[in-house]
Amino acid sequence: MSDTLSPTKAPKIGFVSLGCPKNLTDSELILTQLSAEGYETSKTFQGADLVVVNTCGFIDDAVRESLDTIGDALAENGKVIVTGCLGARSGDDGGNLVKGVHPSVLAVTGPHAAQEVMEHVHQHLPKPHDPFLDLVPGSFGEAGIKLTPRHYAYLKISEGCNHRCTFCIIPSMRGDLVSRPVGDVLKEARALFEGGVKELLVVSQDTSAYGVDVKYRTGFWDGKPVRTRLLELVQTLGEIAKSYGAWVRLHYVYPYPSVDDIVPLMQEGLVLPYLDVPFQHSHPDVLKRMKRPASGERNLERIQRWREICPELVVRSTFIAGFPGETEAEFEHLLEFLREAQIDRAGCFAYSNVKGAAANELPGMLPIELREERRARFMAVAEEVSTARLQRRVGQTLQVLVDKSVGLGKKGGVGRSWADAPEIDGQVALLPPEKVSKSYKVGDFVRARIVGTQGHDLVGMPV
Repeated sequence: MSDTLSPTKAPKIGFVSLGCPKNLTDSELILTQLSAEGYETSKTFQGADLVVVNTCGFIDDAVRESLDTIGDALAENGKVIVTGCLGARSGDDGGNLVKGVHPSVLAVTGPHAAQEVMEHVHQHLPKPHDPFLDLVPGSFGEAGIKLTPRHYAYLKISEGCNHRCTFCIIPSMRGDLVSRPVGDVLKEARALFEGGVKELLVVSQDTSAYGVDVKYRTGFWDGKPVRTRLLELVQTLGEIAKSYGAWVRLHYVYPYPSVDDIVPLMQEGLVLPYLDVPFQHSHPDVLKRMKRPASGERNLERIQRWREICPELVVRSTFIAGFPGETEAEFEHLLEFLREAQIDRAGCFAYSNVKGAAANELPGMLPIELREERRARFMAVAEEVSTARLQRRVGQTLQVLVDKSVGLGKKGGVGRSWADAPEIDGQVALLPPEKVSKSYKVGDFVRARIVGTQGHDLVGMPV
């Protein structure tokens, strides 16, 4: 490949983003900067002058996927910059893990390191022009480039985490909690709504803790004071979204008592009645070994109280089966919690002894076969609970956001109700409408009468 670029051809950068939505927002920031500076970007390595891989380094499978992707990029392109969580991990010899496996990469950075990535890009592929002189094609103005479909977007409100859960190494890679200025968050939200986003998904490592690091100081947006706190942020986001007829959905909400103040906003319709709460377990002894925040909270009672305030509330959560020292009785406690709490959507991981996690040193590491067996038992119960709760929707008419449309909906499509987040939850299979005049496209809201279920999904007739 020639190092000399044609003066009329924009330098092209292949970009691969792996991992969670928080990683996705890092990728969006880098892509925004690349586009602002005139680079052409692509999801493939072919024809690229350089490749950037944003990696995940949380569990072993994610590490393997990231290392394999870097290897593929080196084989197909040869010029690779690595960023993201895996870039912050050390190998067995104490050196950088990525450099140890792939010594020929041009550079390695950790997560939320957009500026460092840009500096390495500039070093190996000089920028073609000044970003302040050109508009960014395909962006959402101040919100920049998004990798999601144009009708929904993730909004990151903070970086890092103050907790030290024993199974997690994310704080060692992403650092302590750093809340974004509330004015910046709200400006980005409005830019996204202005650009046509119909669903805003709020993400962070610990959404409930927003503003703790800055003592909930008062910021300003649109000339008005707004406290840097989740309650005020959600209130304001909900008011902005309402004027655009859009949704706001909350993810990674730890079950602190302060969340009780958010649920009434859901009942009012200001924010979707949906909470993604990472409970991880139910037994107090396991939670203590995990060093989970809010481990002493009476979560079953809290969920029941939330549903008393907002009966339509949907709770999704993630859990770990086979944590070190977990007894059969503790696991049965978890299954009973799942049944009693009526968790609408539940995911489960068999404990992964990720290198660097403090839990690996705990006594009672379970055989991987037992961990996987418990995960399978958990998911069987989770499916029973979820499908039973889905049956309640049959006969109801729900608002559905269209994710896919065939022939303007005349041949059917796929959407989601307020009960389902993209990628992780179920869908609504939309039948061809009975009315010939009825049509809809991606990003539209439609009313659908639920006529049945298909596993974890609903079947709806547009009305």
